[in-house]
Amino acid sequence: MTDDTQTSMNALEERIAHLSRANDDLSDIVAEQQDRIARIEARLEMVMRREAEREMSEGGTAPIADQRPPHW
Repeated sequence: MTDDTQTSMNALEERIAHLSRANDDLSDIVAEQQDRIARIEARLEMVMRREAEREMSEGGTAPIADQRPPHW
């Protein structure tokens, strides 16, 4: 191999290494966000369930979230 070819190969290998690292970093971020979203969804479901129970205990017929808006 000539020096130019070797230099080009080294540059390509370096770029691939950087891209591989960036890909790994992004994969970690996506996995972390997926976990956070799952926790937020679970908390939201819990809050909605509690609110529905509170509405029912106050004599409501159906939780507000399940009622049609007045303009329907």
